[in-house]
Amino acid sequence: MPEAPKTEIPEEHQTALRFIEDVTQNTDLVQHRVLKEILTQNASTEYMQRHGLSACGTPNLDSFKKLMPIVSYEDIQPDILRIAHGDTSPILSGRPISEFLTSSGTSGGERKLMPTIDDELDRRTHLYSLLMPVMNLYVPGLNKGKGMYLYFVKSESKTPSGLVARPVLTSYYKSRHFRNRPFDAYNNLTSPDEAILCPDSYQSMYAQLLCGLICRSEVLRVGAVFASGFIRAIKFLEKTWPSLCQDIRNGVMNEKITDKSVREAVARVLHPNPDEAKLIEFECSKGSWQGIIRRLWPNTKYIDVIVTGTMAQYIPTLEFYGGRLPLTCTMYASSECYFGLNLHPMCKPSEVAYTLIPTMGYFEFLPVKGGVPNGKSEFDHHDLVDLVDVKLGQEYELVVTTYSGLYRYRVGDVLRVAGFHNKAPQFNFVRRKNVALSIDSDKTDEFELHNAVQHAVHNLEPFGACLVEYTSYADATTIPGHYVLFWELQINKTTPVPPSVFEDCCLAVEECLNSVYRQGRSCDKSIGPLEIRIVEEGTFDKLMDYALSQGASINQYKAPRCVRPGPIVELLNSRVQSKYFSPKSPKWAPGHKKWSKENGAV
Repeated sequence: MPEAPKTEIPEEHQTALRFIEDVTQNTDLVQHRVLKEILTQNASTEYMQRHGLSACGTPNLDSFKKLMPIVSYEDIQPDILRIAHGDTSPILSGRPISEFLTSSGTSGGERKLMPTIDDELDRRTHLYSLLMPVMNLYVPGLNKGKGMYLYFVKSESKTPSGLVARPVLTSYYKSRHFRNRPFDAYNNLTSPDEAILCPDSYQSMYAQLLCGLICRSEVLRVGAVFASGFIRAIKFLEKTWPSLCQDIRNGVMNEKITDKSVREAVARVLHPNPDEAKLIEFECSKGSWQGIIRRLWPNTKYIDVIVTGTMAQYIPTLEFYGGRLPLTCTMYASSECYFGLNLHPMCKPSEVAYTLIPTMGYFEFLPVKGGVPNGKSEFDHHDLVDLVDVKLGQEYELVVTTYSGLYRYRVGDVLRVAGFHNKAPQFNFVRRKNVALSIDSDKTDEFELHNAVQHAVHNLEPFGACLVEYTSYADATTIPGHYVLFWELQINKTTPVPPSVFEDCCLAVEECLNSVYRQGRSCDKSIGPLEIRIVEEGTFDKLMDYALSQGASINQYKAPRCVRPGPIVELLNSRVQSKYFSPKSPKWAPGHKKWSKENGAV
């Protein structure tokens, strides 16, 4: 393991650290074993037969590399829909599909459905068990206190076959692996399970923050899954601290919390404490909330949230509220597969590198050149690179084969090789492929955004107005963050466009965006109302002038459909004439439109 402060290491931690050393020392052998296990377990599947692997006898590494195609979600969606509609034959997996994990990525505007099997929960739980042994090397003594982690379940639905479809974290929190976990002093949470599992997000958040405040002197670390979620919790605290303090003062929970199991769980730790309530009130009532995490939880050593990828936009806000507490990123995972760990968890966010644990799945990589795999639009198995053969400094697109029935599946993450731990490469997360805008778990690409804008501008036609040019950015300075569109219009001055029409345009854009975005707006409240800012005539000419002054070619220039905070956004904001927000949340309901046979599903 990497060098870290000297500390006493518990026996169970030593076992975990020896495991990491073993699998990273023998990465190639472990990867070969994993692929052999996957191919043996799934040898009887229709998918294997379809691609000729069963004709070779028991599928092996050579036949897999020669015959198995590289695929994206659209390639396997017909098979997934067959399973969703009740086909129990071994289509993708030799083991029964236990549920679907809904990805934050979308296809046709709907969440992708990732098949999973019971064994995967064991693998995910094992990866979780490696986190604290690594962290304890850098921050000893975490078993002497508690962690205030804000975890939530999200809505779930059932496919026509009766299989549950839900986010991967909701699946884990509702599993026996989480609910029946033995006590671990290194994973002692302030939040009772009843609060985490409460489906009402307001009651869940309120109860978890209340318990975190009650135990604040014992809290040694705070966190959530995503940076955006942790910041929403602080904003929630800003609004509800008077009520929370009253509960602590009186020892009675607010009557707005009606969930019986939550009230009973909180009652076990909630007792009248006027002095503590007074101290919390004193800090919360100050004019500035800068450093509020350190002030309310004075023994906190770090904030544990994901701040890589699009979550990096929240780092300044976290530093403001956290009083520059260290920000740690500990794990790299997705609905498709859990991948690996950050073996240097106290590094700067810009230096985070994840070591892929070779037991989690079989990993291959497409070299990325010029922004696309291998610098070309067509590619085959000859382009793929094994985990142990990636090159330092090179960027790759991750391709995964899993025990659950994904084979050479393009995850869509672009990674850069930052170094090696033993023989296992360590990767910086570079970007999610094709994502233009993201606030929380939503991922909106340029094509989807363009179609939404084209639909919305029809509202302007009765007034003789038309869209000249547009761009967008994700504004993380508001809580929650929200999408901002800058529109330059050609307007008929004799027929002004009413403000209500621009508001209708905002809503029309939102109604056209994918189900993950609409769930974030309507149900989870993790995304704020979309905003349209109307800019002066000639603004996009000024934008082109700026780009040319920075070295862009006039022959190749085109207006960007998405921009990042900085000089360009400052230029656009300096020319804003008016602003409009979506007047209500877009429509959203659990489920999947392709589950309906009337819509053509098989």
